Amino acid sequence: MVKIRLSRFGATHNPHYRIVVTDSRRPRDGGYIENLGHYDPRKTTETYLKVNAERAAYWLSVGAQPTQTARRLLKSQGVKVA
Repeated sequence: MVKIRLSRFGATHNPHYRIVVTDSRRPRDGGYIENLGHYDPRKTTETYLKVNAERAAYWLSVGAQPTQTARRLLKSQGVKVA
């Protein structure tokens, strides 16, 4: 199954996440199909959340399942999540 989920990057005690489309069998930080944006949970900059809404809507339309956190972030950016 294809999922939209967060992939961690960044230094120790300084988490940053990529919002990615990936196969559910891949490891959390493994390879991904497409990068949809990024998220900084510490909100250290004004652009702590950036999502390519068009591509996210496309992946949702072809059946990609977002995780709970990814769903919350997509909704906050105005992406229609069923």
